[in-house]
Amino acid sequence: MLAFKYISFHYIKYFLIILFALILFLVGFDYMQFSDKLSKSANLLLIYLVYKTFYGIDMLLPISLVFAMISTKIFLIRSNALVSFYSLGYSRVDILRPFVVVSTGIIIIFIFLHSLSNFSRANEFATNIRTHSQYLNPSKDLFFVYKEQYVYFSRMLPLQEKAEGIRVFKVHNKSLTEVLVASSATYENEHWHIKEADIIKKPDDLSFLSLGIEVTSEKNLKILKGFRPKMLDQVYEGKVNFTIMDAWDALTLLEDQNVNTSSIKGALYRIFIYPFFVPCLVVIIFFFVPMSVRFLNVSLFSFGAILATLIVWALLFALIELSNTKTIPSEIGVIAPIVVLFFIALFQWQRFRLAR
Repeated sequence: MLAFKYISFHYIKYFLIILFALILFLVGFDYMQFSDKLSKSANLLLIYLVYKTFYGIDMLLPISLVFAMISTKIFLIRSNALVSFYSLGYSRVDILRPFVVVSTGIIIIFIFLHSLSNFSRANEFATNIRTHSQYLNPSKDLFFVYKEQYVYFSRMLPLQEKAEGIRVFKVHNKSLTEVLVASSATYENEHWHIKEADIIKKPDDLSFLSLGIEVTSEKNLKILKGFRPKMLDQVYEGKVNFTIMDAWDALTLLEDQNVNTSSIKGALYRIFIYPFFVPCLVVIIFFFVPMSVRFLNVSLFSFGAILATLIVWALLFALIELSNTKTIPSEIGVIAPIVVLFFIALFQWQRFRLAR
C-alpha cells in the first residue's frame, strides 16, 4: 500500500506537469500561427483559446500518461526508490500496478467527460471561430433520406435550431407522389415544426382525364422526429467528430434507415476503445526498464521510450484517419491495433507476474 501511494502520487504529478506543458505548447504555437486571422473581440479570442485547450486535452491526454510513466520510472531509478521497493519484497507487478490503475482510472474519467462536454468537436468550434467568427457554422444544402422521404434544407442554423428552404419529397414505387415546400422550420420537442407549407400532390394517373397536379396549404406540420440539428450537421455533412450522445442517438435512429453509419461507429470506437492503448503501452514499456541506474543508460532509454511511444501513437492516429476517410473499416483502424497491444501487454504481465 505504501508503494502504491508513493508511486501514484509521483505518477499523477508528472502527468499533470507534462500535460500542462504539451497543451501550453500546442495552444501557444497555434495562437502564434493564426493570431492575425483571429477576431479582435476579446470574448471570441478567449473562447477560441478555451476550445483549443479542450482540443489539446482530447489529443494529448493519452500520450501524456505514457510520458508520465516513463518520467516516474526514471525518477524511481535515479532516487534508488525502485531498488528499495524490490528489497522490501515488492514484485515488478506490484510496482506496475499503480501505473495501470491510475492510467486506467484517468482514461475512464476522460471518457466520462466526453459525455458531458464537446471535447470531440472542440477543434471544429475553434476553426469556425477563426474562419467565421462563430463556433457553429451554418450548414448549407443538406440533402438526405429519412423513412423513404427525401429531405432538403437549403440552410440550417444549429444554434437557433432552425432550417430554411425546406423541401420534402415523398416517393412510392420509385415514383414521386408528393412534395412539401416550406420557407422555414424550427426544432422543438423532438420534431421539426413547420408553421405553413405548400403540398404539391401528383395524381397516380397522368392521363388526359386526370385532374392534374393538386396544390394545398397546410399549417402546423411536424416532420423528422428525433433528428436534432447537431445530428443532421454531423451525419449529413460527413463530419467525424461526434460527441457520445450525438453518436449514440444518430446510430440508434439511422441503423434502420439504410444510411452508412461506419463514421458514427468509428467515433464511438475512438472515444471508448482508442484511449486504452495507454495502459497497454505502459505495461509493455515498463518491463523493458532495469531496476538500477547501473544497468541503464538513462538518456538512451528515455530517448528510445519516447520515440517508441510517438511511433505507436502516430501509427494509431494514421489508422484512425484512414478509418475516418473510410479507406479501411473502423474495426481494423481502431479496434484491431488496441487488441494487438492488449495481448502483447497481457503476455508481458503474465511473464513477469511472479518475478521479483
